[in-house]
Amino acid sequence: MTDIQPKTGKFALNYGLILGGISVVFGIMLFSLDMHTDRSWPIQVVGLVLTIIVIALGIYQFKKANSGFLSLSQAMKIGVGITLIATLLGIAYQLVLANFLDPQFVDKVMEMQMSEAIANGSINAEQAKQQIEMGKKFFWIGYPIYMVISLFVGLVISLIVGLIMQKRNTEY
Repeated sequence: MTDIQPKTGKFALNYGLILGGISVVFGIMLFSLDMHTDRSWPIQVVGLVLTIIVIALGIYQFKKANSGFLSLSQAMKIGVGITLIATLLGIAYQLVLANFLDPQFVDKVMEMQMSEAIANGSINAEQAKQQIEMGKKFFWIGYPIYMVISLFVGLVISLIVGLIMQKRNTEY
């Protein structure tokens, strides 16, 4: 009698939707508190901790469904899959935010970044205006960059969690 192995894609999809949903709810909470343009470290840490918890939970549940066995490649597939689904949902939310919920979102973000650069003395006010205009035109480039960075972070998290949780089936 053969055991049916669970599919990594099913776990990646389910937990990716969970992480994406949590991220969207967190984003809506920040929007309702008018903190959606704030990129302070506590907000970043909360997002990272949520990501680590959901990826670890998804990998653990797969291991549990797979009779306690888990390979590193399975863990990495699940972790990167979770990150991919969650990031796609996050980008969709950002598009809704920037185009419907807060049409001035891009302007606020660009002005905030330029005011920091002016305060640091790295650029002057005229250069900041030029940077803002160029930034508005190319703001969409941030989405693929965000995708790559998120996938890298998900890869690292799933690698660490996979190394901790892996257990090979020595029966074969």
